[in-house]
Amino acid sequence: MEKMRAMVLSGCAPIETKPLKLTEIDKHQIQNSHEILLKIEGCGVCHSQLHGIEGDWQDLGIPPTLPTVPGHEVVGKVVEVGKDVTKFKVGDKAGISPLLGSCMECQYCKEGKEQLCEKMEVTGESLRGGYTEYINVSEDFATKVPDSMKPEYAAPLFCAGITAYKAVKAVEPATHKKVAVFGIGGVGHMAVEFAKLEGCEVIAISRNQKHLDVAKRLGAADVIQYTSNQEKFLEELKNKHGLLDAAIVFAPADEVTDTAIKAIKKGGLVVIGTVGKISSFLAFEEKTIRGTLIGSRKDMEDV
Repeated sequence: MEKMRAMVLSGCAPIETKPLKLTEIDKHQIQNSHEILLKIEGCGVCHSQLHGIEGDWQDLGIPPTLPTVPGHEVVGKVVEVGKDVTKFKVGDKAGISPLLGSCMECQYCKEGKEQLCEKMEVTGESLRGGYTEYINVSEDFATKVPDSMKPEYAAPLFCAGITAYKAVKAVEPATHKKVAVFGIGGVGHMAVEFAKLEGCEVIAISRNQKHLDVAKRLGAADVIQYTSNQEKFLEELKNKHGLLDAAIVFAPADEVTDTAIKAIKKGGLVVIGTVGKISSFLAFEEKTIRGTLIGSRKDMEDV
């Protein structure tokens, strides 16, 4: 069996201890007539992947097995196609999101919500991850990438990008709708852009002034520096904008989620894209709290 190089995780540990080891493993091969084989040209470093490597999410079953090859923001060039592949040809550029596959038979899959499939395969949670040289995937779970787009620019769109896009869609965007984005990091700054494209009035919120400066350059209508003094923060927000129509939370702190819920008006909507706990809230205010998980194949095509 031909070999390839891969960064293999055999045990979760702090990234400073270098738990990823350069190893030779069997080269991935096409398994059926509808698969393509990519020679990987780039793979992003997602913060959620770091949580998995360090073992922060083991209580959630992540990673589900070891050893594994992490990496779920994959971009590469098609070097081989199965005989029944119609979407790609050798030489095309393609990308893979965390959604590596699903059963295609359950209700979720039939409704175009493959990311909710109970049998969903996740890129980077087996030996089929992005921190290696080749990866095989069904043509249905790969997305074309423009030839002119550099791999290092395209790769983050396959997790951070689709996560931000899906969260903005979940917030039911509309022209002039006041939407706050809490947490302007790798995902949050893309959410600012997508919400702006949808015509929303975006208020970017972060503890970090440099992140707020980025959000302003990306088109945020206003930026507010977050403070743990909830009463003071909400007073500043209300004085400038009143209560908001909706909020998206990407900051991984329970207190921020609680603040976001209190920052929206009655009947408002909060979309949560982080792992954490939700505080109690008044049901009589008819607020809606909605979770979001990456996105479907269609969402990735849209991105």
